[in-house]
Amino acid sequence: MKKILIIDDEEWLREMVRMALTQRGYEIVEAQNGVVGVEVARKQMPDLILCDVNMEKMDGYATLSSLRNDSMTSAIPFIL
Repeated sequence: MKKILIIDDEEWLREMVRMALTQRGYEIVEAQNGVVGVEVARKQMPDLILCDVNMEKMDGYATLSSLRNDSMTSAIPFIL
């Protein structure tokens, strides 16, 4: 089963995306901001990351930059 990490500060949006992707057979992990998202990505090693652009603490671009600068997570496909 493919694992997708959803990073978004809007809980209702994470829930909608989680429901849609779970129904299609994906395993879903979630993070409420970019800082948590980077930690979760390093621990869970998802197959794909879906990330919001505008978030508190760390926006989507900084999240992507942080993940690309880490050899463990640099190759994970990332969609803003």
